[in-house]
Amino acid sequence: MYGAEDVSVHDFDSDRPIVRYRHGGRNIELACDFIAGCDGFRGICRPSVPASAIRTYEREYPFGWLGVLSDTPPVSEELIYVSHERGFALCSMRSRTRSRYYLQCSLSERVEQWSDELFWAELKRRLDPRAAGDLVTGPSIEKSIAPLRSFVAEPMRFGRLFLAGDAAHIVPPTGAKGLNLAASDVRYLFDGLVEHYRAGRAVGLDAYSERALKRIWKAERFSWWMTTLLHRFPDNGPFGEKMQQAELDYLFSSRAALTALAENYVGLPY
Repeated sequence: MYGAEDVSVHDFDSDRPIVRYRHGGRNIELACDFIAGCDGFRGICRPSVPASAIRTYEREYPFGWLGVLSDTPPVSEELIYVSHERGFALCSMRSRTRSRYYLQCSLSERVEQWSDELFWAELKRRLDPRAAGDLVTGPSIEKSIAPLRSFVAEPMRFGRLFLAGDAAHIVPPTGAKGLNLAASDVRYLFDGLVEHYRAGRAVGLDAYSERALKRIWKAERFSWWMTTLLHRFPDNGPFGEKMQQAELDYLFSSRAALTALAENYVGLPY
């Protein structure tokens, strides 16, 4: 139901949770068996939980991603991750004719400071010569700066209210795990609800938070590791840069390290 206003959740610690909202000029009350809080990081479900019942873990990173979407063919059939002295860069694709590119930037910078010409010039500086030569540039159709954070809320169940997706956790996009985690949350919750309605059992719903969080923390670790590996941190210093280079050298020379990277990047089983 689109355009709902003044949404609120109530009585989720009872057997009759309620969702209230305003739509089409009418106040509506929806009686529920369960409430799935799939309303994103800034939604109303998580803040509705008493502060004493929830614990959050968070890390904010000291940089952001300047992203550009353009109707240009991708520079490569594979994603390109760049670790460069000027900062991280990522080349990704949306289709054969639309591309998405990112540059690490300071959180103090503003989109208005970055013309299309300046963005493409900086991206070319961070790419290897072959990729820079293959890069097709063009007008941006969307441009934004996104801060990076790691965030987890525990637990993910409060009576008959279940948190899922960004309402419960955020990962930096370096590991490409945000949508994967949301899908796995939904899978666990789906299994539990099917079991409840078909068999009258609560085993899956009772285990939902614990099962989901085990997978979430592994993805948080991987996304944190990828972010730490590839970005320039203001306080890293020469020693930190040498550690990054040593980690990359080990990664490129070790089949075991490459296997671990592939296993986590593709997505752990659930």
